[in-house]
Amino acid sequence: MNKITGTIITLNAEKYIERAIKSLQSICDEVVVLDSESTDLTRDIAVKSGAKVFIQSFLGDGAQKKEASKFSKNNWIFSMDADEYLANDLIEFIKTINLNDDYDSYSFRRKNFCGSEWIKAAGFYPDEVTRLYNKTKVNYDTRADHAAVTSINRYRSKSHIIHNTYESMDEWVDKMNFRSSMSAKQLFKDGVEASSIRPITRCIFAFFKKLIIKGGIFQGKNGFRVALTTMFNTYLKYTKLNDIYDKKDSSNKQ
Repeated sequence: MNKITGTIITLNAEKYIERAIKSLQSICDEVVVLDSESTDLTRDIAVKSGAKVFIQSFLGDGAQKKEASKFSKNNWIFSMDADEYLANDLIEFIKTINLNDDYDSYSFRRKNFCGSEWIKAAGFYPDEVTRLYNKTKVNYDTRADHAAVTSINRYRSKSHIIHNTYESMDEWVDKMNFRSSMSAKQLFKDGVEASSIRPITRCIFAFFKKLIIKGGIFQGKNGFRVALTTMFNTYLKYTKLNDIYDKKDSSNKQ
């Protein structure tokens, strides 16, 4: 069996964490949970499920995932979010390969579900993500949101990760609020300036891109759902970027 450490970063993930850990245990001989000071039962459930649990104040998406890899005993890491789990074809794929120096990392296709419905519209599939990597060669970048493992020597598998994007609109709005805040911080870090017009122009373009360029208009209600939620998320992150600058200016005047 390949020696792999599964890593999961968490914050109030009691709803999904046991499933995520059990899924990783099907291919990993160790699972590490790095928790961002959850106030629910996430850590207790993780320990009972057989994971090694550590606590770290949230550093941002990429930095937190990179930090989680430091607690692993193995060089090969499978990074997974708490609301994801491995499809059977991915489990079988991992069992049939021999991890060696031929590749630095492996990417997989992700199926995003809203409730029980698989959303393929407007570019939501195949949603290729690199999750299995050799930490001695590559690792996550330190972006605050939408961090990724950058690797040239990568094997592109067609097997799947299952992602529960959201099960209700309340849950999706909560996630968008969190992710847009992280995206705004990254934009600020990247030096993107404040703008009163950018939230409007960028959200309109995001809607147009998903609906027209990505073909959402031809994909029924799900195409419009993806386009509208992407537009809203885009508006939020650029508005929150303006808020960061407003707070900075207020602090400088005091």
